[in-house]
Amino acid sequence: MGKKKKSDKTNPEKTSPEPTELKGWQQIAAFLGEPASVVQRWAAEGMPVHREGRFVSTTPAQLNAWLGQQSGKPVHVATDNTDLTAELQRGLSFVRHKDPSKATD
Repeated sequence: MGKKKKSDKTNPEKTSPEPTELKGWQQIAAFLGEPASVVQRWAAEGMPVHREGRFVSTTPAQLNAWLGQQSGKPVHVATDNTDLTAELQRGLSFVRHKDPSKATD
């Protein structure tokens, strides 16, 4: 009888951390889940991007803040490392603290 190998459950899957800076239209578009042409239009309409010559960059935090301003509601783009339970709790808290007279069933 052979020995069974112990599986490494401490790190079952390696995931890359959320990027601190998004560089280029393709990375920004991938983060937002939109085509690059839409992202370029949004940048022309006021989406926060930093232009360095022909290069553009921004951060996920800046994009999340901008999306929240545009929608009037708190927004956060979910990534592989996002704690969905915490995001659900945050969203429910936002809904519960809205004016009850405007609530509809």
